Amino acid sequence: MSETPAPQRVQTDSPWEATIGFARAVAAGDRVHVAGTMPLVDGVLVGEGDPYEQARAAFSNALAALEEFGLGPESVVRTRMYLTHARDVDAVGRAHKELFDGVRPAATMVVVSGFVDSRVLVEVEVEAFRGASA
Repeated sequence: MSETPAPQRVQTDSPWEATIGFARAVAAGDRVHVAGTMPLVDGVLVGEGDPYEQARAAFSNALAALEEFGLGPESVVRTRMYLTHARDVDAVGRAHKELFDGVRPAATMVVVSGFVDSRVLVEVEVEAFRGASA
């Protein structure tokens, strides 16, 4: 009988990871789960006031976490998009389609009351499948 490998974790420079105590991404078995990811690059908000640019930046950050496991957008099986305004659905959906149209993951978009940084309009989560070889 083969032994189940321990979960692998990816940390980034996000101050929230240390403050709250979480990993950016966790690989367990054939799945990789990427935590809620904001549109921050080197601690600076990208696309202030622009939901499309924020979605692109947040997904780029989430995909960078997947790269640590040798995965790309083609491995994504589920996405979640959290928005602060229903008016931003089209802009965030456009960013999602540009990245995942060829993959077509299961996707959920939810309007929430806000985030820890009130300038953030979009936060995303990603789940990926590593395949049986994981």
